[in-house]
Amino acid sequence: MSPGVRPVVLRAGDLTLSALLAEPSGPPRATVVAVHGGGTGAGYFDGQAHPDVSLLTLGARLGYAVVALDRPGYGLSAAQAPSGRSLAEQTVALRAALAHLKGRRETGAGVFLLAHSFGGKLALAYAATDASSGPGPGPGVAVPPPLLGLDISGLGRDYAVDPAVLTGLHGLGDRARNWGPLRFYPPGTFREASAVVAPVPAREFTDAGEWPDRFTEAAGRVGVPVRLTFAECERWWRHDEEAVAGLTADFTSAPRVRVDRQPGAGHNISLGWQARAYHLRAFAFFEECLARRPAARASHDADRKAP
Repeated sequence: MSPGVRPVVLRAGDLTLSALLAEPSGPPRATVVAVHGGGTGAGYFDGQAHPDVSLLTLGARLGYAVVALDRPGYGLSAAQAPSGRSLAEQTVALRAALAHLKGRRETGAGVFLLAHSFGGKLALAYAATDASSGPGPGPGVAVPPPLLGLDISGLGRDYAVDPAVLTGLHGLGDRARNWGPLRFYPPGTFREASAVVAPVPAREFTDAGEWPDRFTEAAGRVGVPVRLTFAECERWWRHDEEAVAGLTADFTSAPRVRVDRQPGAGHNISLGWQARAYHLRAFAFFEECLARRPAARASHDADRKAP
């Protein structure tokens, strides 16, 4: 782990999820919860090949608490759920984990989800069912922090490959599609990545073919700002102009939707030389979301009127 990063655990119903945590020196502006893709783990967001790669250390320096968690079926929960959990079950587990986090630590203004690949599916599903801004579930029931926005990389709506080959999507398996040109990564990346990759739970692939329809259904219910990033050498998902126009049109309830490109990057952006650039853009997006919140605008207007 990088300096300032430490392991923590979160309760998620019947599961115990392992996670990595980095915190700022003072109260956090907000909390970024990083959700990894298939075949990797929380360490994906704390790459060790170069100091500039870690999302966790950067976020803490910028005033955010950052939690990178191991999804159900990874890390500590692999023994409890060796086959993994369905996307719907992972959504329930994530809600419970964030409620537990809120009860243990200061989360600031709320939570941003920064997700990669399969983790983006979970982020969209979570946002689509988010009820944190609605009526509470009743006295004594823990609720998660409010969801403020989504930043997702390495995920689209329409596959650029036959879904039957998706078992090669994860870990070190299909190097060309997962990584792109090796010059995109610091020396030692693949030696260090051997500690980041993990077996893919079998249930991760059960409904892969249904994803285009599930994307459209979930996107239509997302009510927070969304930013999607496609790497220059993203080869798992269509990201041509027609495909991007189609998927952005699916976000009928989101106040803002942005699609960015990350040059000089492959599918695993957060482990490459462009990781810092991508992460800084993500935090810039989070800053915009915080500034546009009604409470933030009201405070700004009050400051301007003060004598």
